[in-house]
Amino acid sequence: MRSLGWLKVPLIATLIFLYVPILVLVVMSFNASRLPFVWGGFSLKWYGALFQNAEILEGLTNTLIVALGATLFATILGTLIAIGIARYFRSSLLEAFSLAPAILPDIVLGIGLLVFYVLVGIGLGLHSVLLAHVVFGMAFVAAVVTARLSQTDPSLEEASRDLGASSVATFLRITVPSLAPAIIAGALLVFTLSLDEFVIAFFTDGPSTPTLPIVIYSMVRFGVTPDINALATLLMVVSFTVVIAAQRITRLTDAV
Repeated sequence: MRSLGWLKVPLIATLIFLYVPILVLVVMSFNASRLPFVWGGFSLKWYGALFQNAEILEGLTNTLIVALGATLFATILGTLIAIGIARYFRSSLLEAFSLAPAILPDIVLGIGLLVFYVLVGIGLGLHSVLLAHVVFGMAFVAAVVTARLSQTDPSLEEASRDLGASSVATFLRITVPSLAPAIIAGALLVFTLSLDEFVIAFFTDGPSTPTLPIVIYSMVRFGVTPDINALATLLMVVSFTVVIAAQRITRLTDAV
């Protein structure tokens, strides 16, 4: 901080701008009063009320279905894409296309997928949201795994095949273990992105299967209540925990 000099002022102002509203939200989630910004004493009742709200529970269920499914499929596809580009089809153009869903603005990707669903006749629902999250999720996995592949020695795989191991055995016993930290980090990243994602789900979801971010959006249109603060706090804790775990695993990947 001392080396920053006068730059400390805009840095501190930016941190205050970003994190003070989040701190207020967390504090007010323990507010006993129903008025969102009038302190009425400490209480945990709004956290209990979340589990009695059928709309929130339905949105949570839908979100977990999409997040877990997207994590599974995006991790598999993203890993295979990264291995294919790094080991078999080296092409900067192909790599750019594989990472494009992670670079495109969410609204562009959401509208594009909606148009695609209409053109091919795919109805909107959890399946369409799941497919959309797989599309952008596998790009993040591919990026993480590709970075790991650049640090691994391909001669280990060549030695395995020279010693008589099949391609499948080499993949399962050599390639996957060496990429495991990156694969896990990518999977955690996809899960937390899918859990909080709103824009793409807004364009690709059906009216009868809202995900949790869409449920929150429909609720805050009529005002912020303490139960919304409690729900946002829980989502924030889960997201922070998963992101920190992914960062720790990524550091382990760099150290190995």
